[in-house]
Amino acid sequence: MEKLKESCQTCGDYGRMSEEEMEEVLKTLPMEKIPEGFDLYFYEGRWYPSIFFHGIISFQQHFKAQDADLILITFPKSGTTWLKALAFTIENRKNYPFSESPLLTTNPHDLILFLEDEIYGKNPILKLEDLPSPRVLATHMPHSALPTSMKESNCRVVYMCRNPLDVFISFRHFAITLSNTPFDPSLIEECFDMFCRGVSIYGPFWDHVLEYWKASRERPDKVLFLKYEDMKEDPISHCKVLAKFMGLPFSVEEESQGVIEEVLKLCSFDNLKDLEVNKNEKNRNGHPYSMFFRKGEVGDWANFLTPSMLERMNKLMEEKFAGSGLNFKFS
Repeated sequence: MEKLKESCQTCGDYGRMSEEEMEEVLKTLPMEKIPEGFDLYFYEGRWYPSIFFHGIISFQQHFKAQDADLILITFPKSGTTWLKALAFTIENRKNYPFSESPLLTTNPHDLILFLEDEIYGKNPILKLEDLPSPRVLATHMPHSALPTSMKESNCRVVYMCRNPLDVFISFRHFAITLSNTPFDPSLIEECFDMFCRGVSIYGPFWDHVLEYWKASRERPDKVLFLKYEDMKEDPISHCKVLAKFMGLPFSVEEESQGVIEEVLKLCSFDNLKDLEVNKNEKNRNGHPYSMFFRKGEVGDWANFLTPSMLERMNKLMEEKFAGSGLNFKFS
């Protein structure tokens, strides 16, 4: 950690460090490798993937939030694609007829970009100044690691979480797609142990969720906390809540005309999954967009995890979320 601070003093800030300097800094941090081959580095109490580390530091150092910004935040594999699709469609529902929405030909991740990757990553594809206000952006960063400007501004944050068991299983399938390795059931127990110990991308999971839960209770006008399971159970009500929070509530006329239902239909898992762009095209890193559309179900974890794993998770949740008022639905 001291070498990290020294490097920053030398180069001015993390964001201006060379790739060589960054690699040297990473060597000083605790590291664990998840079975699919990804390196995670422990920095300021959280585990970050090495491939995003440069962008994460640059984002923390340089991002200047604007009061009109809307930031979509999730723990990885918590319905991020769906949330991006919904926010984009709500934001632009008067700019495009549903039959001509960019969502029909463009993956949601290319419509709302990740700050620590496409904007501040090693090979950014866009500069913030190129985006018109109000800006809609995304990140997986923990609340405690957000840039100071975000906490001090009046920008709004939408946070969506998902039950940890489905998050765990969804990420396992996602990781094997990224690493181009076959799914190995024998690794489930090892991976589950790491997850329960807090070793996961942007984890520990508990800290990530609790920070935003507390922030939403302290500043409900600035932080909207959504649960994936509740969204699936009652999408119309939650879509209305999301639109109102974004400052774009559905009018009585829109509701009577079925606009909310049209938004949900366009953004539905089945519709997005069957679009040509998401079935057969790849992103700039050569990964298929189809990897963002596996099942989208609540309770798929039951097909992979044992009763003892469920028991361990229940005990962990009782411990980690005690007194918070936060709970999850597993099915």
